Amino acid sequence: MKVRSLALLGLCGLLAACGSDAPKPQPAKPAAQAPAPDIKAPEALGPLPAWQREISGTLEGIPAGAQVELALLVVDEKSRPQRLLSSTTLAGNNRSLVFQLRFAPEAFPQNARVELRGRASQAGVLTLRLAPQAISQGTTQNLGNLQMYKAP
Repeated sequence: MKVRSLALLGLCGLLAACGSDAPKPQPAKPAAQAPAPDIKAPEALGPLPAWQREISGTLEGIPAGAQVELALLVVDEKSRPQRLLSSTTLAGNNRSLVFQLRFAPEAFPQNARVELRGRASQAGVLTLRLAPQAISQGTTQNLGNLQMYKAP
């Protein structure tokens, strides 16, 4: 008799749960463009320590609101990235963007190819790219003005 009462109680509970009103669906909010990630202006790095080296320059043609990523990479003979030496993220502002990538000279390989690569995206879509810049020595260098090009 005890099993019957439990079964009856369970059945009543199931019916009560199924018979309740379903919650009303919330009206769909209009899909707004996702805001660009919050990228702060890079902090001034201060003087260069004796144990570091720096690759610097200026990027041209970056629209406002674009997220720019730069990386100093060791690449193999097929231009595939093998190791990251340094990277930074900047926010576009319709003006020239000054960048500084600091790295340890001990990490710079002697007999390998090192390249500076960059890309810019807006709302998650790749819009611009930087042609790979070969870096032959692990010394402090100013690359001057670099132009970003439309991504394919």
